[in-house]
Amino acid sequence: MIRVGIVGAAGYIGGELLRLLIGHPEAEVAAATSRSLRGRPVDGVHPNLRGRAGLRFCGEDQLDYYDVLFLATPHRQTMRRMPEFLGMATTVIDLSGDFRLRDPGAYEYYYGVAHEATELLDTFVPGLPEFHRDRLRAADRISVPGCMATAGLLSLVPLAEAGLIEESVTVDARTGSSGSGARVGPENSHAERSGALRVFAPTKHRHEAEIAQATGLGVTMTATGVEAVRGVQLLGRARLAEGVGELDIRSAYRSRFAGEPFVRVVAHRRGLHRFPDAKIVSGSNFCDVGFAMEDGATHVTVIAALDNLVKGGAGNAVQCMNVRFDMPEDRGLEFTGLHPN
Repeated sequence: MIRVGIVGAAGYIGGELLRLLIGHPEAEVAAATSRSLRGRPVDGVHPNLRGRAGLRFCGEDQLDYYDVLFLATPHRQTMRRMPEFLGMATTVIDLSGDFRLRDPGAYEYYYGVAHEATELLDTFVPGLPEFHRDRLRAADRISVPGCMATAGLLSLVPLAEAGLIEESVTVDARTGSSGSGARVGPENSHAERSGALRVFAPTKHRHEAEIAQATGLGVTMTATGVEAVRGVQLLGRARLAEGVGELDIRSAYRSRFAGEPFVRVVAHRRGLHRFPDAKIVSGSNFCDVGFAMEDGATHVTVIAALDNLVKGGAGNAVQCMNVRFDMPEDRGLEFTGLHPN
């Protein structure tokens, strides 16, 4: 049994970690921290866990040593405490943004502060099994990518690796309100969010840097908040390399993701669900990837959809744990989503 602790368990990502790990047959949740809810039952803020766990939140001063410590902690703060966290577990899986970018200058540009633990940046393995599985098997420090970055990487890396697209890409991502976290300002109240299509990052979204780092492409990204609670849908538009056609794109996806348990190629010629839709994968660890292009086209539009709290966060982290501890990757992640929902 793998003994796990969750730091920052009261938020949406923390709640998803609890939901998945409580149902994981080879994991024991030994600690779930909250600074403000110490001693209170976890199902007080995560009501979907009623009857599933007798856990209570603990303080961070009550943490001891774990096989895996999950960090659902804030950007810009996690880096300051990382040396402390590394001493608490065999494997640390970080879901903040503080160790996703290898370049301290890029971190400062996108996060607005200088990185305070630059000596640790190169010690973290990217937490995306589809591309880093071999390294994850022995990794003790794992940094899970952002939700929109995960969608962007899974849809763009196969084409960039195969040389099928040119050097720059434009990305438009849409996300539900849970992507803002459990503690948000008035701009995310129901009265302001309902019915809105709010472009909250017309430029300089931090996930832009993650996509550029992994693909080697020049990336220009915008992000829009939509009325959904869960979900990310990402569209990327890229110029095709000379002579590239639809079969090349489809073949690149199918060969790159053959045998992958959580990536499905969805690009059909007809039907209601012929392209990736975040609603279809809600609650699941799947990312659906597809594309659209005309015969003789000079550009391709790639499309990806995932649940921002699962494959875009907690589910991906659990998948990394499964790889690290030599378990089937879908252990505890078998939920397929609902239709209709």
